[in-house]
Amino acid sequence: MLDKILYADSGTGHTQEMLKILLDIPAFKNSEINILHVIPPQVSADALAEKWEEGGKILSEIVKNVNIDPSKVATILKQGDPKDTVCNTAQEINADLILMGSRGLKRLESFLENSVSQYVFQLSDRPMLLVKDDIYVRKIKKVMLALDKSESSSYALEMALYLLRDYREAELYLVRVNPDMNADLELSTAEMEQNPILAPALQQAKRMGISAKCIVKGGKPAQQICKLADDNNIDLLLLGSPDRRPSIAKSLVDLDRLLGTSLSDYVRVNANCPVLLVRK
Repeated sequence: MLDKILYADSGTGHTQEMLKILLDIPAFKNSEINILHVIPPQVSADALAEKWEEGGKILSEIVKNVNIDPSKVATILKQGDPKDTVCNTAQEINADLILMGSRGLKRLESFLENSVSQYVFQLSDRPMLLVKDDIYVRKIKKVMLALDKSESSSYALEMALYLLRDYREAELYLVRVNPDMNADLELSTAEMEQNPILAPALQQAKRMGISAKCIVKGGKPAQQICKLADDNNIDLLLLGSPDRRPSIAKSLVDLDRLLGTSLSDYVRVNANCPVLLVRK
């Protein structure tokens, strides 16, 4: 499921630390790591050779810093628009996961500032792990999975179980936020474990030997998910993120989703931990 990882270098933030942490998880033991550095298209002809040399050094330094087995890493140096280059490269190598940094800009702000991570989030059909520049990346011990009735939520469950199946150091928090339930209502552990959405996921986790607990809350899903991640000191948050655009608009940024009330977009911007947005 995670045979090929595309790490898109932004030159800032904590993505290198995140990559190091991922490589300690058994699920990534045999993954091929592809590290991409993009040279902007505006570079003049006179400066191009210098930029290529500089890009090569950056890639070598990343490999050295992360301490990756050379046989399991490929470095990719390209010139072009970073947004399109990341999307196209993910398609070319058939990446199973895109790892990149994010400034955590609000929706309209990121659109106006031409955010690379926002663009890739909108247009890529690949799972994406986004690491905001201003958060501290910790060893993954607490993983939270937000579940609902959607198909993309089922994909997120598959990903979470795959990641943790041989990783006994982590605990899985299965979360269901019901918008029809009062936010102040407190349920017992038994009631939460019997929730019709969480119960099957809990059983799957137990069968695989994964330590798991259930949390059921009412209120606005996006806001509650971010709050629960904070309250429980979550190290990694997984969320299903469906691609809702019609095929005719695949090459266009979805402004309705960009400026609207997309749950996954809200969590991407506001969660104070790395966010893995799962698509199939």
